Amino acid sequence: MPELPEVETVARGLERVWLDRTLTAVTTRRAGLRRPFPTNFALRLTGRRFVSVGRRAKYLLAHFDDGLVLLGHLGMSGRMVISGLRNTPPGPHDHVEFVTDDGTLVTMTDPRRFGLLDLSTETELAAHPLLAGLGPEPLEDSFDAAVLGAALAGKATAIKLALLDQTVVAGLGNIYVCESLFRAGLSPLRPAGSVSGAELTALVSAIKAVLHEAIAAGGSSLRDHVRPDGELGYFQHGFKVYGRAGQPCPDCAGPPGCPGIERIVQGGRSTFHCARRQR
Repeated sequence: MPELPEVETVARGLERVWLDRTLTAVTTRRAGLRRPFPTNFALRLTGRRFVSVGRRAKYLLAHFDDGLVLLGHLGMSGRMVISGLRNTPPGPHDHVEFVTDDGTLVTMTDPRRFGLLDLSTETELAAHPLLAGLGPEPLEDSFDAAVLGAALAGKATAIKLALLDQTVVAGLGNIYVCESLFRAGLSPLRPAGSVSGAELTALVSAIKAVLHEAIAAGGSSLRDHVRPDGELGYFQHGFKVYGRAGQPCPDCAGPPGCPGIERIVQGGRSTFHCARRQR
């Protein structure tokens, strides 16, 4: 599932072609994806002008001139693909098409149909069931050691699992939590409430650095993520631990002192870490 950097990459790609453009046609080729499309979905969007495109956590948000907001999630396999107007039949997984007044076509393609599209308004957006209760955005200046420490205080759950909790911090997923904990030198098995002081500062710094680097690299393309322009992200080539079980730790001298990157399972998901470096 796309994490914050992948969604940010998609949002920036869409902003380049959608900002200040007007939707002249919206076509849906099925009744919905993970959930049904809103009533009169295409009609309500047609004729609206985009005033901003961004994201909240792992959700895409496109704001229009009349206060309407298009909310989207890419699910496991969804893509937003930018192209010129179609001169061939749509593919079997091309479920929604957006055409703007300059002739640009954006197609939402989703083979597994775990994505979603919904509509809200500026005034109701914060209370939307998909957004209400989300934690702070990790790239905002207000996200610091004090904020993270307050969210983790008293939690006995492992720090890896706590950081995956979207009410603690929004947008993080398995890849970037593994990478951030490695950079911060923290064991994924540590009780979340035991991380304090300088450790919290190091963890916040690591989270921000990893996310900024991943966004600059266009995200990580492991299975389905593709940027809207069709190019792959390449942050996966810079992974320190994720997916590297059995390989040497990049920050250790190797055997016999360090056995290398280990894979364990937490909450049903793979965790990659260096047991020697991360305490």
